[in-house]
Amino acid sequence: MHKKLLFIILFLPGFIALGQQAQFFDAPFGGGIGYVPAWYIPEVSPVNKFLPAGMPELSTSGFYSSGIAGFIYIGFVKNLRVGGMGFGGSINSTQKINTINREVVYSLGGGGVTFEYTLPFIKNFGVSIGTVIGAGNMEIHLYGNNAAFDWNAVWEDFSNPNLPSDSYSKLLTNSFWMITPTLNVDYPIYRFVSLRLGVGYQITFASDWTADNDQPLSGVPSNINSNSFFIQSGIFVGFFSY
Repeated sequence: MHKKLLFIILFLPGFIALGQQAQFFDAPFGGGIGYVPAWYIPEVSPVNKFLPAGMPELSTSGFYSSGIAGFIYIGFVKNLRVGGMGFGGSINSTQKINTINREVVYSLGGGGVTFEYTLPFIKNFGVSIGTVIGAGNMEIHLYGNNAAFDWNAVWEDFSNPNLPSDSYSKLLTNSFWMITPTLNVDYPIYRFVSLRLGVGYQITFASDWTADNDQPLSGVPSNINSNSFFIQSGIFVGFFSY
């Protein structure tokens, strides 16, 4: 299924471009698929308040995210393109006290459908305003251990919870819906290759928190959310005419 979708995104723009009537040539047409690295800056300060004493804070300056995106100008509505995107990234903090290794991993990921309008009064490159409508997850993973693990010992600990354990692991998850306003500039360096630079702000509507295997988690502060400003770049292959 994914291979078929990729084929459609890559090659359908060319077929549409060939079949469009002359009246559409005064508007952008084509489309493509590409890699879209980004820098997300979520508000992690509320999480930092719960870190153990002496543990370095999660960076408030953001983290690298990688993703993939694709779009196509639909032709029958001038300057409108639709597509999809997905992304994921994480940041961590570590601490070692005597023999205990601690780590907190904060990760953010999601994807959705994109709708963008390319401004018609700008030629030779595309300036597009739009939105992403989709869903995603925020995860906070807590680790604590003091040594390398042994396969048999791991299963022994799992089988007998009364045994003392020097290992700790907890996964905290929050799923959300998102609406993300975006502004992207696409510059074709060749008819079949285009570069992108853009910004956006992810607005989220979250569900209840869960821990580990989807067990309910209560008492989470309301200011811990997945809202985030981001800067993205990208390189696309396909067919582009602005």
